[in-house]
Amino acid sequence: MRAVLADFRCIRELLELSRARMALSVGWGVLALGSGLGLAALAAWLIARAWQMPPVLDLSIAVTTVRALGISRGLCRYLERLATHDVALRSMSTARTTTYRTLAGADIWRLRRTEAKDEVGSGDPTRLRRGELLGRVMSDIDDLGAVVVRAFVPIAVALILSLLAVGLLASISVLAAVILAVALAISGIIAPWLSARAAREAELAVRADRTEFTAEALTVLDHAPELRVAGRLSDAVGAATAAGQRAVAAEDRAAKHGAWAAAVLPLSIGASVLGALLIGIVLYGSGTPVPTAGFQTVAPGGISPMAFTVLVLVPLSAFEAVAVLPAAAQALTTGRAALHRLNRLEHSESETPAPTFPPLPAGRRIAVVGPSGAGKTTLLMGWAGLFDTPRPGVTFFAEDAHLFGTTVLENLRVARGDITAAEAETALRAVGAGDWLDSLPEGVDTDLVGGAAAVSGGQRRRILLARALLSPARVLLLDEPTEHMEAEAGAELQRRLLDESSGLVDRDRTVVVVTHQLPPDTKADTVVHVEPGGSLSVDHFIPA
Repeated sequence: MRAVLADFRCIRELLELSRARMALSVGWGVLALGSGLGLAALAAWLIARAWQMPPVLDLSIAVTTVRALGISRGLCRYLERLATHDVALRSMSTARTTTYRTLAGADIWRLRRTEAKDEVGSGDPTRLRRGELLGRVMSDIDDLGAVVVRAFVPIAVALILSLLAVGLLASISVLAAVILAVALAISGIIAPWLSARAAREAELAVRADRTEFTAEALTVLDHAPELRVAGRLSDAVGAATAAGQRAVAAEDRAAKHGAWAAAVLPLSIGASVLGALLIGIVLYGSGTPVPTAGFQTVAPGGISPMAFTVLVLVPLSAFEAVAVLPAAAQALTTGRAALHRLNRLEHSESETPAPTFPPLPAGRRIAVVGPSGAGKTTLLMGWAGLFDTPRPGVTFFAEDAHLFGTTVLENLRVARGDITAAEAETALRAVGAGDWLDSLPEGVDTDLVGGAAAVSGGQRRRILLARALLSPARVLLLDEPTEHMEAEAGAELQRRLLDESSGLVDRDRTVVVVTHQLPPDTKADTVVHVEPGGSLSVDHFIPA
């Protein structure tokens, strides 16, 4: 219980829930279900009283009140939904902002690393693939927002309405009120407990498989050509399919407890109504009707027909408030698990010391060479300050930078918002994308439908390189800018990037190019060799 309450507080703090807005949501919820409870009680009284055929005017107030309660029920429900979703959406926006800030200050290289397959779902939030990060930012925060709509408000409303219903029945029969209280406790505690257990089992068994499925699916979608060439596409698709099947099987197993939880509510309703009916029969039969001024009252020890009907029909409406508690328990369990994952992400970032890197070597044209996995990209990101404080005037252009599903011009304006169409065309032709640009129906105003999917790998690199050239940064850190290009064209472009006199990049700007293999006859004035394990060696003034 302490852990649950502690998680309640953590969720409230992360979402920065407004007490006033939450109270307003609960208030509208109480009015909505309270209108239903009052409607049931008053309708029961009205039916029984009309059976006695009193003057019509004696029923006018009750009839009008029934209509008012029927209208207010729907109106208050609508207002409760508006207020609750307003709180939830505001809080989710706040939580996403907090998460983005955490990710922005995190060790990006470790966050993006892909470790061995047996480490997936190991709980280390600093070793995440794109699919897992997507799950943290999207589905986990959605789960926290659902706690507000499906757990916090419904639980508070159910507690208040249950007390009101028990108090109403206690005014007629204390024993019937006790039976109702016990039945409400069973359906409001045991059923949610079973639902929470089902949700917990589903969370433990399904979440890792769902996350693995998302990660594997994104890997297939993003790298299908490379996987096909390597002969691993079938294995990747099979891994995603197997993860999806495991998740479905786990959900089926967890659904058994959910089925038992669903059965508790109708059983509790039946027991409560049956108990109220039997008590009502006994009480009604024990009283002696006494005519008074044309009406029938009941001697002490019995109940009137109106009280009898209220006693039987009110429990049916009382259970409406607790009927949503199993779903609330599931939402709370899922939200707590999401909270723990997000907390691990935040805490791991704060506990991970920032790595240290050697300073950027002197030179206007610098090449960084070394085998795959040696740490070239990590070194480049360290020089950009992405592991601690970003350095002004230094910009890192990743090899997998995003292309948006918009025009070519707008994709280049990511680097600088005031780029003109003429500047964009000049930059694209400078990096060898002239023929491709001429083939576009609307030039730089052509939409790239699907973003990166609309272009080849080589064209994507040329667009990203043009974006880098158009940026205002004085130091350009380029990660594999010529990958996926034809060998000779890529080598020639590297020579121009590393030649201060080529005119491709202004002389007063510093260019750092990461590459697997440096082409011959390069005019780079500094070459940094990165060896496996992180060792560095620097050569200055390489002759042409």
